Amino acid sequence: MNLALRDELLRRMERDQAVRTATPLGQPMTEQAWQEWEQVDHDNTRFLKDVIAEHGWPGRDLVGDDASKAAWLLAQHADHDVVFQRRCLELLQAAAAAGQAALPDVAYLTDRVYVAEGRPQLYGTQYHEPDGRLQPRPIEDAEHLDQRRAQMGLGPHAEYDQHMHEQYDMPQEQPRELP
Repeated sequence: MNLALRDELLRRMERDQAVRTATPLGQPMTEQAWQEWEQVDHDNTRFLKDVIAEHGWPGRDLVGDDASKAAWLLAQHADHDVVFQRRCLELLQAAAAAGQAALPDVAYLTDRVYVAEGRPQLYGTQYHEPDGRLQPRPIEDAEHLDQRRAQMGLGPHAEYDQHMHEQYDMPQEQPRELP
């Protein structure tokens, strides 16, 4: 196991989450907070690109479960570089097939990439607030959504939807990117 890489991935995940939770829900984000958020995402994307160039996808054997999850989170938040996110998705799918990454992470990143590409999501993980009302982004073949979610180790969408509303249903002056 590469402990130095593991520690750095975990440190970057902590920073990622710190900037995302610094402003309480329902409070407007300052311009400085938005700039810090974007800077963290750009720095983490550059870092993850270097990691992948040197090691490939940082899977469980290389960095452990928690740091592999951290790598997924950095890719999930690389929205400014969808081409890179798509590449990460391909690597993450291969890693999951080899037992080196978690299937739920693949589902979340799949939806993130599909939404960025203007396609309906497959697993119902991505939400937005058109007209101030929290709702899932468009879902392909919604009739079979829970079957697809189960295949990826996710619970029923109704439970996830309830969780999303409990966690994020607060009036906000500026939209936030959600999971």
